[in-house]
Amino acid sequence: MGKYDLSLIWPFFLDKLDEIIELSTEHVLVVLISVLLATIFGVSLGLFAWDKPLLRSASIATAGVILTIPSMALLALMIPTFGLGWVPTLIALALYSLLPIVRNTVVGLREVPEAVMESARGMGMSPLRVLLSVQMPIAWPVILTGLRVATQLAIGIASIAAYVAGPGLGVYIFKGLSMLGAKNALNFALTGTVMIIIIALLFDALFILIKRLTTSRGIRG
Repeated sequence: MGKYDLSLIWPFFLDKLDEIIELSTEHVLVVLISVLLATIFGVSLGLFAWDKPLLRSASIATAGVILTIPSMALLALMIPTFGLGWVPTLIALALYSLLPIVRNTVVGLREVPEAVMESARGMGMSPLRVLLSVQMPIAWPVILTGLRVATQLAIGIASIAAYVAGPGLGVYIFKGLSMLGAKNALNFALTGTVMIIIIALLFDALFILIKRLTTSRGIRG
């Protein structure tokens, strides 16, 4: 097999541009929806469990165990119940995204100085108001970091979704691997991989911007 000619990638990219945009859009959507689901559940669980040692440990341990399950194995286990396509992909990505979200929510809330909370209580604030008005704003940068890690994790794992006919750029990677030796095999694999990297970088830049816009200057330090 001869050396791969990188000049072939540009004509291939232009020829497949519409399909690449469609797959990239699917990839972004499946990540956004799954991380949103994980955020709703994970932050809620963290808010409920942060000051309950047994529940806190059980929640983080369970989310950690889920993360150790190989992605292909988890997706395959879902086929008999959820079939192929978007549903098993969304469920799997949401489950994999839980650990950084739950852990960082718990850590962020527990790191708020007790003196700050005592002052808030001394001003007559209820426990719920202390949580929402004092703890959450201070813990927000740590929670946001968890969301950032979860999103990057989901972007990478979403490429495996093609294994269950799921959406996203993994379709190109699997297609390229399945036709190794053929003319466009590397074009498919490289295009899918590079576009996933670009999406990951764009999301990372977005989280940096969100952090700057939503974190008070005093907390940013």
